[in-house]
Amino acid sequence: MSRSLGLLPSPLPPFLNRRRSLPGKEIALPPSFSTQPPRVWQRMLSGRRLDLADPSPLDIEIEDIAHGLARVARWNGQTTGDHAFSVAQHSLLVLAIFEALYPKASRGDRLFALLHDGAEYVVGDLISPFKALVGPSYKSLENRLLSAIMISVGLGGDLAMYPQARVKRADRIAAYFEATELAGFSGDEAKRFFGCPEIPCPMDMRPLPANEIKARYLDRYRDLLASALD
Repeated sequence: MSRSLGLLPSPLPPFLNRRRSLPGKEIALPPSFSTQPPRVWQRMLSGRRLDLADPSPLDIEIEDIAHGLARVARWNGQTTGDHAFSVAQHSLLVLAIFEALYPKASRGDRLFALLHDGAEYVVGDLISPFKALVGPSYKSLENRLLSAIMISVGLGGDLAMYPQARVKRADRIAAYFEATELAGFSGDEAKRFFGCPEIPCPMDMRPLPANEIKARYLDRYRDLLASALD
């Protein structure tokens, strides 16, 4: 991470210096302990290099997002089935719930529902308890990435323009279905954390292979781009 994110002390602590001294001897640390700034970009299979400290929409490709999300596990992988229940499959579930709750939603709002966890193709899916420990710096980075993603698909980067509360409502309903059908929660326990679902589950919850989910995610994205709901 870059120092601009406030995640590294400045100057670096002594243990990160190239050389350290002990009584009677000097120890040379390996090159990995160099005091040069750490790498803050992620190389994608498309060849793009995305700077996490200052993400550019020009470095974001929907194929990279779909590929990454299809391989990031929800619930830290603690779900039943032959495959992980991926963030891409979760995103499709959230979109299906969002459309059931808000059938007149615009194309842009539906795209936001599909892409609401898009930043996780870079940062992964941190479970809620860990996010609470990390604090607001993580959310700031996540929002910066999501803003760049929305610009990259031709929409505005101001996240306040999107129905975040409505998408969160759909997200919590999705979490209930995932918790009870895949993650071992009882119905009562899931209701305490995620509330009572307002609609029946709109999708088959069987976790699917990464390549199949990637294809479905891209198909849904392209369907939305081609729609005339606006």
